[in-house]
Amino acid sequence: MRYQLLPIFLIVFGLGLSLVQAQPSVNGRVVDAQSKEGLAGVSVQIKGRSQGTTTDAGGNFTLAAEANAVLVFSFIGYVSQEVPLNGQNSLTISLVEDNNLLETVLVVGSRNANRTELNSPVPVDVIAVRDLQKVVPQYDLNQILTYVAPSFQSNRQSSSDGTEHIEPASLRGLGPDQTLVLINGKRRHTTSLLNNQGTFGNGSVGTDLNAIPLGAIERIEVLRDGASAQYGSDAIAGVINVVLKRTTRQLDVHATTGITSRGDGEVLSLSANYGLPLSQRGGVLSLTGEFYTRGRTNRTQNHDLIIFDQSALENFFAYPFTSDPAVSRQFDDDILAQRGLTRDDFNFQVGEARIHNFNFFYNLSLPFGPDNRGEVYSFGGLNYREGLGNGFRRLPSQTNNVNLTLFPNGFQPNTESEIWDRSFAAGLRYRLGGDWRLDVSNTFGNNRFDYFVTNTNNASLEEFSPTSFEAGGHEFWQNTLNLDISKYFASVASGLNLAFGAEFRVDNYRIRAGEEASWRNYALVDNGDGTFSRTSDLLGGSQSFPGYTPDNAIQESRNNLSLYADAEIDITKDWTLSGAGRFERYSDFGNTLNGKLATRYAFGKAFALRGAISTGFRAPSLHQQFFSYVSTNLLSDGQLGQSGFFRNESQVAQALGIPKLEEETSLNVSLGLTFSPTERLRLTVDGYYIKVDDRITLTGGFGQDPFGNPVPEIQALLAPFEATVAQFFTNSINTSTRGVDVVLTYQLPIAKTQLDISLTANFNQTTVDNTLNIPAQLQGQELVYFSPAEQGLIERVNPRQKANLTLNYRLPRWNIMLRNTFFGEAGRNAFPFGVEQTFGSKLITDASVSYQFTDFLGLTLGANNLLDVFPDEQAYENSYFGVFKYAPVQMGFLGAFYFARLSVNLATSAP
Repeated sequence: MRYQLLPIFLIVFGLGLSLVQAQPSVNGRVVDAQSKEGLAGVSVQIKGRSQGTTTDAGGNFTLAAEANAVLVFSFIGYVSQEVPLNGQNSLTISLVEDNNLLETVLVVGSRNANRTELNSPVPVDVIAVRDLQKVVPQYDLNQILTYVAPSFQSNRQSSSDGTEHIEPASLRGLGPDQTLVLINGKRRHTTSLLNNQGTFGNGSVGTDLNAIPLGAIERIEVLRDGASAQYGSDAIAGVINVVLKRTTRQLDVHATTGITSRGDGEVLSLSANYGLPLSQRGGVLSLTGEFYTRGRTNRTQNHDLIIFDQSALENFFAYPFTSDPAVSRQFDDDILAQRGLTRDDFNFQVGEARIHNFNFFYNLSLPFGPDNRGEVYSFGGLNYREGLGNGFRRLPSQTNNVNLTLFPNGFQPNTESEIWDRSFAAGLRYRLGGDWRLDVSNTFGNNRFDYFVTNTNNASLEEFSPTSFEAGGHEFWQNTLNLDISKYFASVASGLNLAFGAEFRVDNYRIRAGEEASWRNYALVDNGDGTFSRTSDLLGGSQSFPGYTPDNAIQESRNNLSLYADAEIDITKDWTLSGAGRFERYSDFGNTLNGKLATRYAFGKAFALRGAISTGFRAPSLHQQFFSYVSTNLLSDGQLGQSGFFRNESQVAQALGIPKLEEETSLNVSLGLTFSPTERLRLTVDGYYIKVDDRITLTGGFGQDPFGNPVPEIQALLAPFEATVAQFFTNSINTSTRGVDVVLTYQLPIAKTQLDISLTANFNQTTVDNTLNIPAQLQGQELVYFSPAEQGLIERVNPRQKANLTLNYRLPRWNIMLRNTFFGEAGRNAFPFGVEQTFGSKLITDASVSYQFTDFLGLTLGANNLLDVFPDEQAYENSYFGVFKYAPVQMGFLGAFYFARLSVNLATSAP
């Protein structure tokens, strides 16, 4: 509670100060250099400080500034300008258009407020989401980044429990939990979902980017370099910083509708943003509301679910290895015909889940004090999501888990979700004497995920079973308190920036049990003598997703304290050198110390070399330490046994020699160049090497071999604890990642029009160097400890090459966008029952045409995957007998998506 009261106090304090303080000011107007019309929403900042404002609907602004201050004018789509005041109190500024998709603006990765994208010693992509939202087919943040950022990759999953509803994402081929996400430079909480269904990111916890509304975002900064020494845990692959809008008196509305080439996956999206000016000092409250609904898709193999009685069932499991599938399908069609049925009566839904997504976000800034020395700020939001996905179909021949009275033809269960994501941040910035800058803030985030299983049964309740269940859920919250102090010394060399600070963070993770019928097996009866007997072979719990049991339920927390310092000096106007160090102490695993060195040298104005070396770490998440999902079964001696996910602190783990989790550690090395011979041409090339030691993975089930056969010597170790099969998290491998990123942009003026060209590419390869920490008790169980399937998810499931060529042609009222995205080869290993498979490279074409009817009303028509390209079909052995036709690799298996978008961008007048 004490952490949550601090932000409220800061807001009230700042409001009071902003009402009572007076200040001198400079007035001005910002116009388009060509049309001479006023520009609304231009950022006007005092160089080297956080104080600033934005222009109103007519391009006018008022800002408190000293007579010798330098003002920085920046606006998406225009070249930024720095203007010394030299005692002036009235200005007229003309901005020249510069409409790159990758903008040169202030970026994450440096605490020097004068740093830009091209003069940064580390690679940063700056993505103007505000412009992209009008013209691209994608309507959520994960998919926009997949098609724009060269090293970002995200795929929607199918039939994978919670992972269908929160998509895992990757930066530079590393795991979802190895990228840190910030909003306005403050740490964003992760989700409560632990991916454990054999998808990409198996065993990891990521951040839900789709809980942030597109309409609230001004730009996204993607730092493609290790940054744990600057920002703390998780920043092994890099950092994604989401910068929220601060424009005033500007209404942005986007309404989108679309549908796939198969007539499903229908989308309806509505986004609205408006910025309220709060004072003449430049205060702003930006409000965003967003809703989208996405329909389910179905991409099965022509509804090829077969097998509906015992004889057909035997044939079903035999023919992939012994028979021609076509012959078997004909066999099953004959069985269906005898019953007066067709395949459509037994549809197997395989595709994207249905999603309803509701978002509200705000961003508040209140300057105060003499010369606007201080600022109270706050931002946050609320996201609510409902999901409807599918489990595997239960066949009527599977009488131990299907009650034929309730479901005479079997059933396909639904996994439904309710997800709440809440965030709230508030802070105070103040320029102290001597131009020292102080920033104190508190950030709170919470994610809650509840499961509901419908169209299913608890077979052990027979015909009395309900057909829907509340299966419990999980929740995670995080509270972060930050203190940051910095100063820029313009007189030291060519400029020195010093920064230091502290962070105190509390994490809390909870699992909640589901209702009894969702997890209990009522066929197990207590004999009263300490033993149990089974009244039938019927299975218990809600089929597809048995609920969390009371034994699974936990609530655990930890805290960590960190201290950091960094310095960045321009030794000369051409040579920059920076260094950072960070010490962290965790209450659950101890201390860690990390450092970073980076440098950049410019050979004239056009060419520069840059490089960095750093160490990093990722603390094991509370989810990985305390996740438990254990089911109960009857042993041969009449005792109850357990199987599933066990905690590393459990007696079962100790019996098998499974150690406590430790932090992952990393070494990052990067070397790159920037080349910009003219303002219209920009090229960056960056190579990198990332070594991750003690990487955490999820084991297979000990007690069985990879093919499900009992392993007596392991079961003997488990027997004293009434366990039969046990999985754990372990620091099991070391990995190496090597790659190159290329970003090229060029502007080609054509009469009164302009063609913007952007080429981005990522070449990346991750390899497992060695397996480690195998306990002596588990020697001989290497394929269970770390399986080839798990290795494939780390090394090959993401494309090793991805390139993007975007052509954006701008005319006075028209805009034409054509984008080709190349997804290189990917692979999956379906060990132990399937085969290793390589999926060939694919080229995806996006296109859109926009027309501006008036200054404020526009229409865009277009398509994602215009040519309706799909991944290669899965090998038959990997496809669940032909049902799962496509794997969720590369661009996914949605097919073509056609859309229409109406955009309203209306500048309102000042009162």
